[in-house]
Amino acid sequence: MQPATARGTTPGMQREGVPFEELLEESRRDLTGYCYRMLGAASEAEDAVQETMIKAWSSRDSFAGRSALRTWLFRIAHNVCVDMLRSPQRRARPMDLGPSTRTADAVLGAPLTESAFVQPIRNERVIDTSGDPAVVAEARDTIRLAFVAALQHLPPLQRSALILCEVLRWSAAEVATLLEVTTASINSALQRARKTMAGFEPTTSMPLEDPAHKDLLARYLRAFEAYDMEVLVSLLRDDVVLSMPPFDLWLTGPADVRAWFVGEGSVCEGGRLLPLDVNGAGGFANYHLVEPGLWKPWAIQVIETDGGLIVGHHNFLYPEMFEAFGLPPVIDERGTPGRGE
Repeated sequence: MQPATARGTTPGMQREGVPFEELLEESRRDLTGYCYRMLGAASEAEDAVQETMIKAWSSRDSFAGRSALRTWLFRIAHNVCVDMLRSPQRRARPMDLGPSTRTADAVLGAPLTESAFVQPIRNERVIDTSGDPAVVAEARDTIRLAFVAALQHLPPLQRSALILCEVLRWSAAEVATLLEVTTASINSALQRARKTMAGFEPTTSMPLEDPAHKDLLARYLRAFEAYDMEVLVSLLRDDVVLSMPPFDLWLTGPADVRAWFVGEGSVCEGGRLLPLDVNGAGGFANYHLVEPGLWKPWAIQVIETDGGLIVGHHNFLYPEMFEAFGLPPVIDERGTPGRGE
């Protein structure tokens, strides 16, 4: 079978001679970013995009370039997301589910289901990390954990309108065409969405390119791998938050964070970290020491920083996520001089 080819020359339309599947792949990152913000989880976003691609491919002959390809694909993706959002479960952060706990009173309890929490995603899967630094920084802000969690409080139409208009910079008229509603209804949905989102404090952060940010993360990495709690605590702001999905327990303040790491959290001692850019912030893949020279996946860390200090230390204890992040299945240095011997 010959591949379907593109027709039309208008920006956003199919392009003459370009295979249809190539145009779909070119749209994958933008669609993943939209679906991730809508659904709050990388795995669900990937499933939604895959279903969108399948639906688009199966309908390619009926499309025939009658509207902007972008609009057509996003309409399919939106409908897929709405179908997936019919569950009453709303993804959140541990901090949204209840008050913090003192380490002395902390009990992990039973893990909640994966669907309870907003899940992390690598920056490059959902945003363009090249180009103007100011534009990249703005894009990063739209995938921060707090922002994605706040979006989950909006009903689907408001959520979609806010993402499309204020994150992806579509006009209200374009969004109305996409969602097949009136422009007035989109403007009304935007007004209600902004009112709801105003109740959520935006997070501030150090730019990832800032040398001070890079130095802070480098000092954190050395302190964590050495398990030097004195140095690590010195890098934390007074209101730092520690969270550990799939558990709803969360702690705040350097003293309680330190007490956790030298107590029940001491299982992290001897771990290895690989740097990641995740959810608009710096982060690490945390590998757990299982025997001398051998580390296995343990947690994805999202490290939020501001004012030269760490303000958020979020640990996603889902070893199964490492493959989706493109991370090695193990770190094996057994027999390596100075490491495994």
